[in-house]
Amino acid sequence: MDRIFNIKKPPGMTSHDVVYKVRKILGTKKVGHTGTLDPDAVGVLPICVGRATKVCDLILNKDKAYECELTLGVETDTYDSSGEVVFEKDLSDLTDEQVVDALMSQVGDIDQYPPKYSALKVKGKKMCDLVRRGRADEIVLKPRPIKIKKIDIKSLDIPKILFEIDCSKGTYVRSVCHDVGQILGVGGHMSSLTRTRSGIFTLDDSISLEELEKFRDEGSLIDHSYSVEDVLADFPFLKIKDNASKYYSNGGMIEERRFIDGDYKKYIDTSTGAKTNIEAKQADKENFELDVRVYDRDGFIGIGKLSYHNDALMIKSEKIFRL
Repeated sequence: MDRIFNIKKPPGMTSHDVVYKVRKILGTKKVGHTGTLDPDAVGVLPICVGRATKVCDLILNKDKAYECELTLGVETDTYDSSGEVVFEKDLSDLTDEQVVDALMSQVGDIDQYPPKYSALKVKGKKMCDLVRRGRADEIVLKPRPIKIKKIDIKSLDIPKILFEIDCSKGTYVRSVCHDVGQILGVGGHMSSLTRTRSGIFTLDDSISLEELEKFRDEGSLIDHSYSVEDVLADFPFLKIKDNASKYYSNGGMIEERRFIDGDYKKYIDTSTGAKTNIEAKQADKENFELDVRVYDRDGFIGIGKLSYHNDALMIKSEKIFRL
C-alpha cells in the first residue's frame, strides 16, 4: 500500500510512537511521519506508507496551522507545561492591550530562536538529548528565518490566551509563547497545542488510530487515505512522449521538445529570474528550478525537476513512484 493517512495524534504519544502503531496496524515496516509533534500536543500528523514515504519531506515543507493556549506569568525551561518552572511573575499590572501588541509583534517574517529542548541537531546530536545529559553549554542557539502569516486571538483572559496561528515550516509555537512572555517581561509558556492543518491535511478530516484499525478490518483503508497525487495537486504538471518515458525513469534528462502537454509554462512565466522565451538571460536560466508532476500515456510517473541546461529547458527525475 502506497498511501498517506491523516492521523489525529493523541496526547502522550511521540510522533515515533504513532509510526510504530501504524506499522503494527497495517503490518508494514515502511512508514514515516511528516513532522514531529510534541508528546503533549495533539492533532494532524500525516503518516506516509510504502512508496508514499518519498513525499514525507514535501509534506513537511508545507505551511502549518495550530490552536495554542499561552499561559503568562510562568516560564519553563522547555517553553511548555512539561518543563521545570524557571521564572514566575505577578500579572496584576498587565493589560489586554499589552498582550495583544506582544502577540501581533510576532506576525510577519521574523528570526526565531528554537527551544533547546527540541529535536534540532548540533553536530549530529539532538539538542534535547544534550541538555538532558548536562551538555547544554555545547549548544549555541542560532535564529532561523520563519514566517508567521496570521495570529487570531480566540479568547483573552489573563493569564490564559487562546489563539490560532498560521505559520511556515520550522516554526516553534513554543518559542512564540516564550518570546511573548519575554517581550511582556512576565514570562510565559505553551500550555496546550493542537495542530489543525498541515498542507492539505486538516483536523476535521483526520482519523484516530482506533479508526485506522477499524477501517483496516472493514477493508476501507483506501477510502480514508490519500494518494501521492492528492498531496502533489498544487504542483504543475507535464507529460512526456512515450518513447522518453523509460529513459526518464532511469534517471535520464529529457529536453522540452519531448514534452507533449503541461501547464508548467505559466509557472515559468511567474517564477523569479525565469522567462518563457528562449532569449531569457543566461543568469536567469541558471537560477531557475521547478518541481513538477510528470506523466506519460500510462499515467503518473513521479516528481521531476525542470531546469535549464545549455539554454535548453529539461526535466530530470527526482522521485519515481511507478514500479
